[in-house]
Amino acid sequence: MTDHTGRSLPSAPDRPFVVVNQLGPGIGDRIAAHPSHPTVIADPGPDEPWVVPPEADVLLTRPHPAWRNAPKKAPPGWPHGLKWVQVASAGVDIYPDWLKRDVMMTTGRGIAATPIAEYVFAVMLAYEKRLDKITIHEPMPPYGFGLGGLAGKTLGLFGYGAIGREVARRAAAFDMTVLAVRRSPWTEPDPLVTPCATPQALFAASDHLVVALPTTAETDGIVNADLLAQAKPGLHLVNIARGSLVDQAALLDALDNGRLGGASLDVTWPEPLPAGHPFYTHPKVRITPHVSYSDEGFDGRLVERFVTNFDLFVKGEPIPGIVDVDRGY
Repeated sequence: MTDHTGRSLPSAPDRPFVVVNQLGPGIGDRIAAHPSHPTVIADPGPDEPWVVPPEADVLLTRPHPAWRNAPKKAPPGWPHGLKWVQVASAGVDIYPDWLKRDVMMTTGRGIAATPIAEYVFAVMLAYEKRLDKITIHEPMPPYGFGLGGLAGKTLGLFGYGAIGREVARRAAAFDMTVLAVRRSPWTEPDPLVTPCATPQALFAASDHLVVALPTTAETDGIVNADLLAQAKPGLHLVNIARGSLVDQAALLDALDNGRLGGASLDVTWPEPLPAGHPFYTHPKVRITPHVSYSDEGFDGRLVERFVTNFDLFVKGEPIPGIVDVDRGY
């Protein structure tokens, strides 16, 4: 049996599966309780997360910063007996190409779609309602501020996957018009959104615009000076994808020259930005430390995703969400 990429699915060994867990004891305990009785090896703080025992069948990992230091070429003997890598993140840009090519990899795509969508509305409402401006710390006369709103505004989605769909669903409740640009063709109508022909048209029409693209060679730096020059005056840009998608020098210029009204950035490049970076103190910029994905249910949903996938893996059945190496996600 093969997966959708044409690779043969792994067959069960003549021993319990060996799982290397880099996500902490809570998840490890749940894995160990699986009916197949896997052997779980805890690896709590890996300096070299790609170094796993040769008997390992499965690696469960997250985008540890150490992955950025992975060697350019696969280590000698790689992948040994490793058959499958499940990552906690939706994006896979931090992982080396040899990891994605040599072993079946599945992602956490969609696990964080709801908290990220909620974050998007939190920053859009904060922007429109000027929460930082109207919070008072001493007596002030009432009615001194004019506030904006979301009803009747146009929301642009630059990328339309699981996150985009959750954002669009909430936008409908706020009576917003939703436009979207996606890489995949629109094979059937989507009642939540109106397809937009080009990124330029999307930027020109949007009051708020959410960058929700995967990071690939084609999308790196895609939000550049030329695209920002097409933005509707006063546009509020929200980036919850990857910092490398946005040319930050061009963004700073667009904010300073008044083309953009503001930017809410949960991601930057690099992360964190160096001390003294102008974004930290810019009056039109809100930065959060890459936390939009998080809520109290994230780890539970990640465990359920892995256990569901592990059930299929043990049975030798296809697992959904396998990374397409050629597409980059």
